[in-house]
Amino acid sequence: MRLFQCGACGQTIHFENRSCMRCGSTLGFDPGDIAMHALVPLDNGFWQTHGRSSTYRFCDNAAIDVCHWLVPADRPDRYCVACRHNTIVPMTNSVGLERWRRIGLAQRHLFYSLLRWRLPHPTREQDPDGGLAFEFLADTVDAYGNTVPARTGHENGLISLRASEAEDVVRESVRVSMNEPYRSLLGHFRHEIGHFYFELLIKEETIRAEARRLFGDESQDYAAALERHYQQGPPDDWQERFISPYASAHPLEDFAECWAHLFHIVDTLETGRAFGMNLDPTGHDALETEINFDPYRAASAQALVDAWVPLSVALNALQRSMGQPDSYPFVLSQPVVEKLDFINQLILHAAMPSR
Repeated sequence: MRLFQCGACGQTIHFENRSCMRCGSTLGFDPGDIAMHALVPLDNGFWQTHGRSSTYRFCDNAAIDVCHWLVPADRPDRYCVACRHNTIVPMTNSVGLERWRRIGLAQRHLFYSLLRWRLPHPTREQDPDGGLAFEFLADTVDAYGNTVPARTGHENGLISLRASEAEDVVRESVRVSMNEPYRSLLGHFRHEIGHFYFELLIKEETIRAEARRLFGDESQDYAAALERHYQQGPPDDWQERFISPYASAHPLEDFAECWAHLFHIVDTLETGRAFGMNLDPTGHDALETEINFDPYRAASAQALVDAWVPLSVALNALQRSMGQPDSYPFVLSQPVVEKLDFINQLILHAAMPSR
């Protein structure tokens, strides 16, 4: 994630900011140029970017403090490029609304990466059968008073997310019960959208053949594979071939896990670059790294991994110094790097023309 600058006073601002802490200017994110802007109010309810003539209105979800993304004033859309994909949202009460605010922040962080990579993200209106859509679902209660967790998953472009996982206590309890090293809302989005892009991008026979060589045959019985995984666990050598235990469950999960990790790595490297983070620990040459390239335009996954491994080691060490678990408790074996490279190339070739 980049750092941004207030156009009114020059103060450093962040992706999540709604107003400038120095001058108080209202801030909004323009998906068109992928940047945060200080805004000047106009009499007709529209906003103009400070020092420019561009005119916008806020996404309709700004009215309930869910979103601060902008829509060009000359477009008919009520919602921004992220929110217009939503179908079911948890806004029936204050608890649901607060959950939606947390979910929405993670969703917009996901869309930041989609925009940086210029990945296509057709809506249901554009592609009724397989367009990208989201539903954020509440848990239900059965006839015996037991809570039935809502499903997080993907099917034909529709991504479902269990809204209660916006609560730390719920998400952490699931993480511990499933013996996972990492679980987050942003991680859910990045994993599930990997399933969406598998269906969208892996269609040509040569690409599918290479995907099967790396990940396995995705046509094998999915339900049976997951049942086997939950009963028997991952293979003993999973760390030699997979990014996570869950990735070993089925080729589609392997792809989605690697897709999510590429997002983790690239976005964090961009953040490190924005902060000027270069590592040069005296006497530890293997941990030297310099992020002197745009991770979103990296020519290979190896270039990303070469920068990422020292940075992730440093991040983990900092976490331990604070008594916190490792930020990135994963090992990148050579087979995993090959999978990441396949996905990186897939993304670069799928990029839409810049506007």
